Amino acid sequence: MTRKILHVVTNVGHYADQSHPTGLWLSELTHAWDVFSDHGFDQQLVSPAGGHTPLEPRALKFPLYDKSARAWHGDPGRMALLENTASPDQTDPAEFDAIFFTGGHAVMYDFTDSTGLQKLTRAIWEQGGIVSSVCHGYCGLLNTTLSDGTFLISGRKLTGFAWTEEVLARVDKLVPYNAEAKARSRGAHYEKARLPFVPYAVVDGNLITGQNPASAKKTARKVAAALQ
Repeated sequence: MTRKILHVVTNVGHYADQSHPTGLWLSELTHAWDVFSDHGFDQQLVSPAGGHTPLEPRALKFPLYDKSARAWHGDPGRMALLENTASPDQTDPAEFDAIFFTGGHAVMYDFTDSTGLQKLTRAIWEQGGIVSSVCHGYCGLLNTTLSDGTFLISGRKLTGFAWTEEVLARVDKLVPYNAEAKARSRGAHYEKARLPFVPYAVVDGNLITGQNPASAKKTARKVAAALQ
């Protein structure tokens, strides 16, 4: 049976300070998409509100704008997918084997409190599916609770963009909160690589997470291995 992956992308195009644009970190989507395509998985996009997904400008510059991201960006059919994402209420969680939260600082604004995304995540988790994220994607897991009222990430190992990396990226004064600290406050056992910005992924049962943009491919491979 063909496995099916639900990728979560943002609808937000700027920080609270609207003079600073942000959006989806394109390679975090494309690297994972490529891995899942190589495994023959079906894939679909969802966003908190449905519709248009803006792109993070910094991810469209060398060296972050790599072959995978360029191929997607130059393909009108693929770009159309980012103009017409489904909303959570248009998405049936029973169809999916895994949910994969992409990143970019934009997700800090619309992933965290999306009840629609929380319902999808809870359903996929409780039906035995895989919940995964890369970089800031774990912001979509911070407030997700299970049917018993506990936080999904409580007592579980995970990773995501580290506060040290926010400081080094010079956005620590722009971001709305410290995601690493919030994850810890939910009872998560947060882990990170010894060095910033290097690939790092953590597997804790059906929770599979990656630390930063460089971790998307590594994280997707671990998801694919778990599904097989």
